[in-house]
Amino acid sequence: MRGRDLDGVLLLDKPSGISSNAALQGARRLLAARRAGHTGTLDPMATGLLVLCFGEATKFAGALLDADKAYAARVRLGERTSTGDAEGEVLERRPVAVTAASVETALARFRGAIEQIPPMHSALKHQGRPLYAYARKGQSVERAPRRVVVRELVLERLEGPDLDLLVRCSKGTYVRTLAEDLGEALGCGGHLTALRRTAVGPFGVDDAVTLDRLAAVLESERPRALLPVEVLLRSWPRVLLAKDAETRFRQGQRVAAAAAEPRVAVFGADGNFLGIGEIDAEGMLKAKRQLASSPE
Repeated sequence: MRGRDLDGVLLLDKPSGISSNAALQGARRLLAARRAGHTGTLDPMATGLLVLCFGEATKFAGALLDADKAYAARVRLGERTSTGDAEGEVLERRPVAVTAASVETALARFRGAIEQIPPMHSALKHQGRPLYAYARKGQSVERAPRRVVVRELVLERLEGPDLDLLVRCSKGTYVRTLAEDLGEALGCGGHLTALRRTAVGPFGVDDAVTLDRLAAVLESERPRALLPVEVLLRSWPRVLLAKDAETRFRQGQRVAAAAAEPRVAVFGADGNFLGIGEIDAEGMLKAKRQLASSPE
């Protein structure tokens, strides 16, 4: 599909049962957009927030790579599966005898900086191939533990063998691994049965649109769902340039600027987003990535 040039960010509420790429391509088709990408995947079973970038926004998607993420997760205790979630085969069943107090005690072990061994059913690469490709052939490879940070881990509900958790964590955290490790800590095993991503950095799923809702809008009106490119840099310090400095910045020249941090989002005299830049020790701003569609 060739499509048209559209620049912006779409907050999409992904349904369960499709891959993140399928959701991206569905949104791309509905918007008839030529170029698109996302800022982090969700498993097919999971629902919730995908931050999709179109056109020039793809240049700045990296701004969200280090962002924290938040989830609502449901864990089934007493069953261990081959994938760590409900899509796998049940490998073992054990009796469940837990209380809210015992769960709280176990959860305390997983707050803060922890180490996780990435699951085999993940997109991490080993010798150029994703781990899930090995897992699908019944193979397992050694994985090094990775340090992640669980900033919040809250028990919302405990009913029978099921418990609901709210999780806010750093990039690279696997909630299904958290579910498995929690089950082991409770002595009964466990796996993830539902996962919904509720936030990515400053963006929340309450502001997201579904594919069905987007499809229900007239095609000519669908681009209105896109947010401007600069929302990806919402947390960055800003630099506003006067007209003459804006012209030089666009031409790749260094200009004088001041900010609390060296990496900045750069805006022109009319408040138009120009790109991102770095300020050196001499207080000179240099363009690192510019918005190609900026008016001259």
